[in-house]
Amino acid sequence: SLDYMAHDPVHRKYHHNELTFSLWYAFTENFVLPLSHDEVVHGKGSLLGRMPGDDWQRFANLRLLFGYMYAHPGKKLLFMGAEFGQRNEWYHESSLDWHLLNAPPHHGLQRWVQDLNHLYRRQPALYQMDFDQPGFQWIDAQDWEDSVISFLRKAKDARDQLLVVCNFTPVPRTQYRIGVPSGGYWRELLNSDAREYGGSGQGNAGGIDAATVGAHGHYHSLVLTLPPLSI
Repeated sequence: SLDYMAHDPVHRKYHHNELTFSLWYAFTENFVLPLSHDEVVHGKGSLLGRMPGDDWQRFANLRLLFGYMYAHPGKKLLFMGAEFGQRNEWYHESSLDWHLLNAPPHHGLQRWVQDLNHLYRRQPALYQMDFDQPGFQWIDAQDWEDSVISFLRKAKDARDQLLVVCNFTPVPRTQYRIGVPSGGYWRELLNSDAREYGGSGQGNAGGIDAATVGAHGHYHSLVLTLPPLSI
């Protein structure tokens, strides 16, 4: 996943399998998804520093990476400092750079991780079926041209499900149709491009009604705006 995120977004479509490969084996064992201290020492640099693009894109990429980790089956591990975008490589002889939280992009990233944690706690679809195939279903894993993936996470109650859509390019996608398993109103729970996180503020106005137009093997679909580098 880190190798994929390090690619310039214009080249990510040629590495789409690096993003989706983990789902081939995700349910063969009980996995932890670690972004551990091992990833930010010995010359590797910080997670923020390994994201491509200008400073805005680096923060957007990191919010997207964290969102994808929280939505992906498996338990989560995030090493200290990554949650607010530590710029320097971790060093055991010094404290974290807490002063960075005075800058809006770092504070926005911390707020994003906080809200991811709250969402994770209150949505059983994100944790109840982590290690069972029925807890995950691809909507579309094949849109490598646009570097977009979409999938469902499901709780033990099959009616309790979340749709996750990721846009791994800085190009906003409008009128992007996603098949969904039921009609009615779909509420937008989180959007990493919201202004309070440091994003551009694009999205779907809090939710959207499904249309009776088939897509991706489902009888209903949503026509979404996918903000740049967002989940």
